[in-house]
Amino acid sequence: MTAPRQPRATLRAVAQAAGVSTSTASLAFSGKGPVAAETVARVLAAAAELGYTGPDPLASSLRHGRSGVVGVIVEGRLLHAFRDPFAVSVLDGLSQVLDEIPAGMLLIAQHAGAPEKAIPQLSATALDAVVFSLCGPDDNPAVEHLAARGIPMLGDGSPAHPQVVQLALDNRGASTAVSRHVHELGHRRVAHLMMPLRPDNPTGLVDRSALDGATFADSRDRALGFLDVHDLGEEAHGRLAVTSLPDVEQGAIAARLLLDRPSAERPTAVVAQSDLLAMGVVRAAGELGLRVPEDLSVTGFDGVELPWFAGTLTTVDQHGEHKGRRLGELLRRLLDGERPEDEVAPVTLRLGTTTMPPPA
Repeated sequence: MTAPRQPRATLRAVAQAAGVSTSTASLAFSGKGPVAAETVARVLAAAAELGYTGPDPLASSLRHGRSGVVGVIVEGRLLHAFRDPFAVSVLDGLSQVLDEIPAGMLLIAQHAGAPEKAIPQLSATALDAVVFSLCGPDDNPAVEHLAARGIPMLGDGSPAHPQVVQLALDNRGASTAVSRHVHELGHRRVAHLMMPLRPDNPTGLVDRSALDGATFADSRDRALGFLDVHDLGEEAHGRLAVTSLPDVEQGAIAARLLLDRPSAERPTAVVAQSDLLAMGVVRAAGELGLRVPEDLSVTGFDGVELPWFAGTLTTVDQHGEHKGRRLGELLRRLLDGERPEDEVAPVTLRLGTTTMPPPA
């Protein structure tokens, strides 16, 4: 049987045991006031005897109107976020600024298929602000809950709500830029590998109508950017693939569906919506005996470090750590009572060794 938890010792109890006022005990314990050395020793001895280790940081922060905790909502399982080097780089940049504020980070996993399940956890937690850091659905029931509590919110393009300050990305424009690069190299049989469009979509080939039911705006907009350059027409079903998770394994499965066909029908380039998906394409190409880029050009999106890859991926670099720090700077202003304007995060088209003109 577990013993009952003992109540936390208070500063008042320490003061009574030391025979001084509470204010004197506070000054003695903090070392910030003109208190005689003998009195300080008596207060510290009483504190040690009672097991008092200092003021309750939560109570102190709440007296100043803050909990010292920022909630960071991650769509999907935390396991998947920590496997994504881009997600980790954004969280790293954000945490650097939180350390400066200072504030702690509480990661909250929210399943896109049942986002309302995160609300009880949110309602039971004292939060200074909430960051929706890693994309997600346009509509999120947590927003109305947080807005009703007056908690400032910051997003990276979603959820789409007027009370959420956005550090958004021009997903369509960035995807257009990398797709145009492939087109300018001379590729005409080009396929597109997408991140999930909905929380429940399986990995497989799709046609353009799949975009109509998309709930993830980043995936939809990157696909539209690709189609702005490569109008697939009736060939779309054999040239568009979607994944259930944006990771290497699902990328490889989807890529085989795009590539495992006669050479005259096979794409000469694949534009992937993330660097991990692009690595899946590279893996599938190798399994099929295709060389990158001699037989197949491949592009990604994110700009993460890929130390296990011998080449350099042509990709859209989102500058993840810088993006995380910028989220932190906007968050700092929100905590100071400001309402900063929405911003668009900068990206760079980074050319690597995975693209070249199509084979003759």
